Amino acid sequence: MNVASLLVRASRSRPDNPALYQGKTLVADYREFHRRASAVAGWLRRDAGLNIGECVGLAMTNCTEFLEILYGSWMAGLIAVPINAKLHPKEFAFILENSGSRLCFVTEDLQDALESVFEDLPDCDRLLTAGSDAYKQIVAGPTVPITHRQPDDPAWLFYTSGTTGRPKGATLTHRNLMACTMAYFTDVDAAQESDHCLHAAPMSHGGGCYNIPFVAACAAQVVPVSGKFDPPEIFELLPRFKGMSFFAAPTMVKRMVEHPSQTAADTSNLKTIIYGGGPMYVEDCKAAKAAFGDVLAQIYGQGESPMTITCLPRQDVADTSNPRYEAMIASTGRAFTNVDVITADADDNPLPPGEVGEVLVRGDTVMAGYWCNPEATADVLRNGWLHTGDVGAMDEFGYLTLKDRSKDMIISGGTNIYPREVEEALLTHPGVAEVSVIGEPDEEWGENVIAYVVSRDGYGVDDAALDAHCRDLIARFKRPKGYRFVDGLPKNNYGKVLKTDLREMLAAEKTG
Repeated sequence: MNVASLLVRASRSRPDNPALYQGKTLVADYREFHRRASAVAGWLRRDAGLNIGECVGLAMTNCTEFLEILYGSWMAGLIAVPINAKLHPKEFAFILENSGSRLCFVTEDLQDALESVFEDLPDCDRLLTAGSDAYKQIVAGPTVPITHRQPDDPAWLFYTSGTTGRPKGATLTHRNLMACTMAYFTDVDAAQESDHCLHAAPMSHGGGCYNIPFVAACAAQVVPVSGKFDPPEIFELLPRFKGMSFFAAPTMVKRMVEHPSQTAADTSNLKTIIYGGGPMYVEDCKAAKAAFGDVLAQIYGQGESPMTITCLPRQDVADTSNPRYEAMIASTGRAFTNVDVITADADDNPLPPGEVGEVLVRGDTVMAGYWCNPEATADVLRNGWLHTGDVGAMDEFGYLTLKDRSKDMIISGGTNIYPREVEEALLTHPGVAEVSVIGEPDEEWGENVIAYVVSRDGYGVDDAALDAHCRDLIARFKRPKGYRFVDGLPKNNYGKVLKTDLREMLAAEKTG
């Protein structure tokens, strides 16, 4: 089993189908896509001298060459190591060294950053720029047949974001990637060969995994010319491509809804916006539905089970007649067809509906373990389950509602308070654009609830107004004891709010 066999299959059955677009420009049909990937594979094995099972780094902003190199690496029997383009050079260096990558492909915008650390990487002996003259010679070179791999051989090292300590490389096998691909078809969307997958989120992360089901469907990939998420550029591309689907973090969807160009945009070609990386707030989900129609689907996953733990499909998000509608869209949906998901107590015993516990997952989508990190692997893969570190409750219908990461839960006066519940309440106030809730250490109560608030333009909000608003919606003990009004919330490269940064800001405020 080699996941690149999907490309071989597509090139044989639909060689003339469009495969790769950079913006509105067609770069390659499936015949040419396969030929280029095969040429990359030949160069990696023949000229670069890499052996089956070695690692190849991809430090690249979004571009069509990313897919040529990704599939070329797999065809050569190698392990792809995609790296987020927004990382610090020291983080690039750590991932390349930790993975043992002997070679790294970069895009021109990252060449200087990688060269600054290259001399300190004795095992990584070559840096090659995608799109350069040297690269053009590679893709024009001799091709090789696909290398056979076993289902449990590693295919992709998925490095975590590293918000707590060093990033860890989740080892995703060919079986894992195939299982995630089948999960997309069964639970998210039945992609057709006339469809298009837009890559606005980083292809190095979860959204990049969605290229695979579209290759399996012989459909086309569209990479924005900017190589990044840009609402006006997306709105300009939409009228050109029918059946457009793309992955976006909730914050990205919110930016599209609120962008001035949205009201005049032609979004009739939108098929599916798959949102994830954290549940979308109910009010934001309603606003997105009003703006774009019934195109929203939610997935919950993490690098250790990429894009595949639970799914809230389009029909659920669209079903406003359901008496449980608000609870449903506040959830992350039900378990994917091919995985088991439970909430469990500290001893991994399943909990009954409504009780809060850690989310555990098992199935063919779950990683083999962390690369060269047996201690961390043993800690997270216990008793046959992936321990996600997320806290949630499952209702009697099997819908999972996440409360928070276990480390983000606030314990005040011996009572658990889940920040997301407080955030949901505050976001229903018209003057609140964004909010994030954290705990403040307190000698008497253990922790106090503190809310960091970004006000909406044109509204005046203060502590008293928000406190009165919360009194109408949540229990008194859950109300914030303090508010901090800020211009923006700190976020990582994927749009997730960094509560660790907020805690540091709060601590600095106390000591200052």
